Amino acid sequence: MSSEATVSDTTETSGEDVLSISGLNVSYGKVQALRSVDLTVGEGEIVSVIGPNGAGKSTLANTVTGFIDYDGTVEYRGQSVANRTPESLVEDGLIHCTESRDLFGFMSVEDNLDLGTYVRGDYDERLAFVYDLFPTLEERKDQHAQTMSGGEQQMLAIGRALMSDPDVLVLDEPTLGLAPVILEDISEGIDRIQEEGVTILLCEQNVTFAMNHADRIHLLENGEIVREGSPDELRDDDYIRESYLGG
Repeated sequence: MSSEATVSDTTETSGEDVLSISGLNVSYGKVQALRSVDLTVGEGEIVSVIGPNGAGKSTLANTVTGFIDYDGTVEYRGQSVANRTPESLVEDGLIHCTESRDLFGFMSVEDNLDLGTYVRGDYDERLAFVYDLFPTLEERKDQHAQTMSGGEQQMLAIGRALMSDPDVLVLDEPTLGLAPVILEDISEGIDRIQEEGVTILLCEQNVTFAMNHADRIHLLENGEIVREGSPDELRDDDYIRESYLGG
């Protein structure tokens, strides 16, 4: 690998680290999914982890939010997430919007949103925010989730995560398979979520989308971080341009 492929050590977070990952290793049996991953997310930042399918992005998201055992250090606001349940992390404001969305298909939009406040969040206040963010959800509030389009379901999944009043929101592949018009809605939504003061860890295969939103970016390949920096820095990186931005 050329000198351009080395990981930069000069990037800085915008504030106090709310997520801190050091020497993270995760294995599924004999298959190592993450290798010596180091990553921080500062207060109010959007930090994106980009990379191809199978690079380990979802494994990272699941590990941070308490679903997977690991070796190394993963801390949320200075406290280890080891031996914490996902439910207890939700109570503390670490909210995960998964790649699979995990909606209840036979339940209405509004009932799915209601479940977001089961552990945390004020229903009326959060519902008003979600409906303002994604007006389509209010229009479809009585519709069963399974009858919605993929893009509408993605809005619903993000909306339900927001109902929990996140301090840190982990978004796993929010743009996967979405039409351009829905991408624009999700894009505007993410900007507004950050404006609300929510810190975001964005795991995203769509590199262009990630670069338009993230404050800092980490490129994950084969379970290892091989590049990191600001969007501007990585746009100027020959390897990123040729491999992920079409030259």
